[in-house]
Formats: sequence, structure tokens, C-alpha cells
Amino acid sequence: MSTGIFNTSTASATTDYVAKSFAGMITRLMPNGQAPLFGMTSMLQSETAVQVEHGFFTKTMIFPSMNLDAAVADGVATTFTVASTTNLLPGMLMRAESTGEIVIINQVLSTTQVLVGRGIGTTAAAIADNVNFYQVGNAFEESSIRPNALQSNPVRITNLTQIFRNSWALSGSSNATQVIAGESLEAENRQDCAAFHAADIEKALFFSAKSQGVRNGQPFRTMDGLLPIVSNLSYYPPSYSAANVYTAAATTNYTQLETMLDPVFNQVTDPKAGNERVLFVGSEARKVLNNIGRVNATYNLNDGATSYGLQFARFKIARGGFNMVEHPLFNSNADWAKMAVAVDLSTFKVAYLGGRKTKREEFNQQGQAVDNGIDAVGGSLLTEMTCVVKNPPANAWIKGLTAAAVG
Repeated sequence: MSTGIFNTSTASATTDYVAKSFAGMITRLMPNGQAPLFGMTSMLQSETAVQVEHGFFTKTMIFPSMNLDAAVADGVATTFTVASTTNLLPGMLMRAESTGEIVIINQVLSTTQVLVGRGIGTTAAAIADNVNFYQVGNAFEESSIRPNALQSNPVRITNLTQIFRNSWALSGSSNATQVIAGESLEAENRQDCAAFHAADIEKALFFSAKSQGVRNGQPFRTMDGLLPIVSNLSYYPPSYSAANVYTAAATTNYTQLETMLDPVFNQVTDPKAGNERVLFVGSEARKVLNNIGRVNATYNLNDGATSYGLQFARFKIARGGFNMVEHPLFNSNADWAKMAVAVDLSTFKVAYLGGRKTKREEFNQQGQAVDNGIDAVGGSLLTEMTCVVKNPPANAWIKGLTAAAVG
């Protein structure tokens, strides 16, 4: 109970009492509906796009290395021929993976040759062709000259906003008709419109591919969704996005599953949280993942038990865990039902074009504009937004999960 003027304080406007964003309302009213990923965006940080092309900059940490392109005959030679000298600077300490010898780069002679000092704290010896050297720090003498700078250049990533529109409409007679159970016809039509709008956005967040052109004489755009980004089929250059897309074999065991999902943990996306991913799955994929646990497990049935079976909602691999969410849209056809999509929510968000975050427009309602004098009521929902994935390699897409196997 509160006294005085009702205001927006938490004492008056109880949590979940005031209206939420469209995505938030979808999560609250339809928690098991068609748009779980879109619904989750209401709990994630969003961005505002100031124009139809929305972009950001990203940088990837550099780990210098070199690969021998010709054998080193002994422990005396100091000129090494390598595949590339990119990211190598004088003063870097490089360790040979095969012999453990550490050398120091004294000079970068060309794009394929370096001059080195041998055996820094280690024993110099012959090194075979194709051996990798990895940087293990740098070292400089007293009163040394300031070294050249090494920097990672930012990469500009862009996506386009996409306009989503869905309508509801009801004749005046239908609107006046009383129903014997449930919501009014108007309320039901509004709810259907909201569900279709959310589902269309959800499909695009996964499957849409970036394009722009002209349709009906007007500018037309579609955005890149998560799957084109993860599969490296869009604007992300190979140096930025690993192609984390896999097609499962006729049977899949635990070892194969771990191999496909392990690369998503090569990326540290949120130092405040553990290595966790949401795994959206279709019905067939969920059964395969559940059965991988079942066929690799040992369990007993006790006398008097009234139920049996195993149902897993989560599984772990060596480097992280996955929380499974069965996606209703994936069950709409046989191919998608076999999919599993690992999503790192800390890398995923949406960006709405300013002022176009799910607008409601209505006609022939009280206080609303008359629409050409038509004897009907109706309205529409409009959202203009784009998908933002700031670290694609932290996500993965597995297709064709068919059957489980031991292993």
C-alpha cells in the first residue's frame, strides 16, 4: 500500500507492473513462444543505430610467430628464412617448438628473412624445415633505442538495419461481435500480430543475409543474422571470423561433439563470467545430445520406481558448459530440427534505428486517425533494427545431428 500520489517509484510502480519493451513483453507473456533469442535481447544491452548502416570497430590480440621455410643446418647460422615476417620486430624472443632453443630477432631483413641471435639461455642446434617459433617475450640491452611500435589495427564491421512490419485488422462487425469464451476478437488479433512480429524478427536474427537495393521504387535493406556471420559467408574477413560451422556425421559421439564446440571457448568474451553458452536446438538435435549422455552413461532402475529415463538440460565439455534451449522455430521443418546453434550472449545484441524500436500504429481506434473511411479497425507493429555480433568465433552452428553414438 502507498499513500499520496501514485508515481513511478518502485513503491508505486511494482516490478513487472509497468509496460516493458516489446522484446521484454514477449519474454514475459510468451516465455515458451517462438522468439526466445529475441526475447533474451530485452535482458541484454542494446545499441542505437544513428543511420541505416550500423557499424563498430573490433581489435584482435596479436600473438607473433614465425614458421621456418628452410632448414637451419647448425647452431651457428643466424639468417633464418621464414614463411612471413609479419608482426615480427627486433628484440622479440622466439622459441623453436621442436628444440626449445630461444633466439632473439636482431633485424628483419625482408618479408621472408630475419637475422637472429642464437641460443639465448638455451643450446643452439640444427632446426628442421617447417618448425614453428612462438614469441616468449622480448628483451633489450641497457640504454637501448626505443623499439618500433607493434599495433593491431581496428577492423570496421558493418550491418544494415532491416524494417519489420506486421499488421492486424478486423471488420467493424467482427469487432462488435461478442465471444462466449476467451479474449475479444480484437485482443486475439493483436496478440497474433505480436507473435508473428516477434517470430519474423527471430528468424531474421538467425538466418537473414545482408543486402540492399530497391523494391517498389524505394530503398530496401536486409541485415546479416547470426548464422551467415558465424559461417563466414558475409562481410567478416577470414582474419576476423573463424568459420565455426559444422555438419555432423551419420552418428555423433561425445568426442566429435566436443571437437565441434571446443573452438567457441578460444575467445574470452566476458572476463567477469565463466565459459558458458546458450545452445539453441531443434527437437531431433536435442534427442541426439540427450542420447549421447544416455548411451555413454551407466544407470540403475530400482525396484518400486514409477518412472524412468534421462532428460538433460545442460552438458559440459572440458573448457565450458552449454545450456540447451529447444527452439520452437527450429521444429518447423525437418532440416532445422537437426540444428544446434551455440550463442555467446555476451557478444550478441541488437541495435535499433533511433525512434524505431517496435512502434505501434493503429487506425479507427478512439483517438486514432481514420483510415480512408474503412469500416474496420486495425493497426501494425514496425521495428527497424540490425543484428550485432561482436565476436563471431565465440559462436557455432552444427547441422545434421541425426543419431547418438558411444565414444
